[in-house]
Amino acid sequence: MPLLSPTLPAQAHAHATAADAAAPLDIRALMGDAAWFRLPAAVRHRFAVRHADAVYEGRMAKLECSWVGLCFAALSRLVGAPLTAMRAHDVPAVVRVSDDGHGGVIWERHFEAPGREASLVRSTKELGPDGMLFERTDGGLGMALAVFEQDGALVFESRRYELVLGGRRFVVPAFLTPGICRVTHTDLGAGSFRFTLTMDHPLWGRTFHQTGDFVDPPACDGGGSRI
Repeated sequence: MPLLSPTLPAQAHAHATAADAAAPLDIRALMGDAAWFRLPAAVRHRFAVRHADAVYEGRMAKLECSWVGLCFAALSRLVGAPLTAMRAHDVPAVVRVSDDGHGGVIWERHFEAPGREASLVRSTKELGPDGMLFERTDGGLGMALAVFEQDGALVFESRRYELVLGGRRFVVPAFLTPGICRVTHTDLGAGSFRFTLTMDHPLWGRTFHQTGDFVDPPACDGGGSRI
């Protein structure tokens, strides 16, 4: 059995298909109306289709990773550096969100702890060929994501990791990954929200934990975030 196995043929999705790949990313369609309307209005506004590019400022209360996480962060530089090795608290952060021109949404997260080298994490969320949400780096490493509502928060949770090379997609074995990635967007009211990321592996334990609060740009008047 090869270390990296090609993905199985894509299957139809109830709300979105690969034929929609060039269309703007539609989180509402991916999660369904029932779950979508359980989200606070501010969250729905932030993740609306075709929102303008924006910049969000905030502070990461916590940037933590285990020694295994540090190893994965170092290795990830080969595929676009999707993980930061920074370990710090109360770190100023800036997030730039923009349309990639092909239906996807680019996120650039900048972390700048005093006395430390700045860290940039860049990824693009787009519709995958199987109709699932897919987040990838410029180097080709990505995750197929489930998106759902839980206790009023918007949650993105990885289902598998893939490496995209030369137009082919290969599933990465679980033991070669930092674990299940879970990102939660929680509305805090008054034009602010909390971003929380965890990665947990059955063998390595918790490899990453990040959390921080951000504010909507004044021009957004209630939010334009897609983070």
